[in-house]
Amino acid sequence: MSGVCREVVTLQLGHYSNFVGTHWWNLQDASLSYDPESPSAEIQSDVLFREGQTLGGHVTYTPRLISMDLKGSLRTLPQEGSLYDPGAGTSAVTWEGSINVHKQSPPEKNSFLEDLEKLDKGEILTKADFCSSSKLQHSGAVSVDTFNSHLARVQNYKLEGSVRVWSDFLRIHLHPRTISVIHQYNHDGEAHRLETFGQGESLLQGALLDELEDKLHFFVEECDYLQGFQVLCDLADGFVGLGSKVTELLQDSYGGRGILTWGMTPVGHRDSTPFRDLCRLLNCSLGMVHMAAHSSLFCPLTLQGGLGRRPTSPPQFPLLTYDPSLWYHSSSVLALALDALTVSYRLRNNSVPMWQVADLLAVSGRKVVAAYGAIPFPMMSGGSLPDALSACADALPWKPLSACPEAGEGQCYGQLTTLKGFEGQKLISCLSPGIKPPTPLHSLHSGEDVLAAYISSFYPSAPLALQLVSSPSKLTPPFPQIFSQSLDAQGFLRSEAPPPGALGPVTSSVPVMTSLQSGPALDPWLSELHRATSAFDIRRVAPSFLSQGLEMAEYQEALEELRLLARCYRDDSSGVMRSSSEEEDDD
Repeated sequence: MSGVCREVVTLQLGHYSNFVGTHWWNLQDASLSYDPESPSAEIQSDVLFREGQTLGGHVTYTPRLISMDLKGSLRTLPQEGSLYDPGAGTSAVTWEGSINVHKQSPPEKNSFLEDLEKLDKGEILTKADFCSSSKLQHSGAVSVDTFNSHLARVQNYKLEGSVRVWSDFLRIHLHPRTISVIHQYNHDGEAHRLETFGQGESLLQGALLDELEDKLHFFVEECDYLQGFQVLCDLADGFVGLGSKVTELLQDSYGGRGILTWGMTPVGHRDSTPFRDLCRLLNCSLGMVHMAAHSSLFCPLTLQGGLGRRPTSPPQFPLLTYDPSLWYHSSSVLALALDALTVSYRLRNNSVPMWQVADLLAVSGRKVVAAYGAIPFPMMSGGSLPDALSACADALPWKPLSACPEAGEGQCYGQLTTLKGFEGQKLISCLSPGIKPPTPLHSLHSGEDVLAAYISSFYPSAPLALQLVSSPSKLTPPFPQIFSQSLDAQGFLRSEAPPPGALGPVTSSVPVMTSLQSGPALDPWLSELHRATSAFDIRRVAPSFLSQGLEMAEYQEALEELRLLARCYRDDSSGVMRSSSEEEDDD
């Protein structure tokens, strides 16, 4: 193996986090490198995947993943998965008493899951092709392209009306130890809902704590060079309390390892009421404070226009035609962003480990960062990076992915910018001798210099780290086709617009640019969250929020920590003294 593989264990806590995670794992599976010695594989798959063996002796690659969700959230997916067939080989037990049989119709599978089942049974592929599919990976040469081409040839899946839970579009097998179901609360219905921070915080004890520790030990102990944990956690419901306890456990048990936590929030909720909207605001505020304190870095990810009770409209991506209200769509956009945001610590060569990412951005207690993304990055097919960036000379191409607007006047304490998926395109301008470069960017001699000069024109004095990765995010069924008809199959802009009404090619990959930033923009953003949470008396407006495990003193302490966290990002570089009354108004 070239270089050291620094493994990562992933935890997904909550239903929307599992939506994002499912798309994200489907993306990883589509780009999975089965040959760790291959010099062409930029991304080291062993960072995320583990090798195992079925009872039949077949080699498998499954995510190094722990996923938690509520009762009723799996539908057709068995909790133990089907890869290892835990029931095989067990002996029958003889019972001589009477037996009552209660039959219940299993949930219907959508067209994608039906085809996956046929693939597993060998009803679509030949036996040779089936043995090389990514659903049952054997040792030797494995062809993901065979699997993908068969799925694409069967049909272009349109699952917008049939996806109810994340397992409805999961295309990979999970390890039997991956899924934990919390039976105290229901996924559907009005009764027994996991709605508040205190409910989630009180869950991590007894059997669930033992189960989590057992799974952590299983995945961690087989790692040779564990670099840390990436945690995807719902930010607006009771899972945020559970996530606070889980990150605290990771910090206490695996000190020195990186913990990168992503707080996930969907755009709107079908079951919104004034009380539930208030609970979601409180959960976001408390979760932000607690998970940031227990993580190396914390970043909210959402397409909402804000985290308060009245968020603005979701960001408009010029080259996407997605429905923000559909979890199936919004989670796919965030998964594409997450694929680029996390690639730096998954590279085979020149990787930036988790703790270095945290050291770059989490300076002076600033552990909360904001994400931005250009999805897809607008690059002309056959063009160059200087051409693409010059077309964005007046404004950065990305949109907020954390509900946090960028600060003006180039203010930033540090950022990590990633461009992923420029495969086949030129990073520098190839001008003929004697031709004057149309812009300064066209005169530079490396892609890193081009991107650094462009970012520095907006943030002239900010510390900057760059990551350029040629490999794109590969889109395979059932990723939704939410892309503009002006894109070609590789996600680049077509030189000619398609005729009206004409269908363009199916987009099979896209380039993405992301930025993780720590800067003064987080001060008003966090301060507004603090003001919104402090604007009412929780004992009068939402007493039940405190009756479910959260103490008033703990709540008040968290609000004070949120206020102080916001002040960490205050820009005092102007040198103008602020009066105490001005600070009180801000606070």
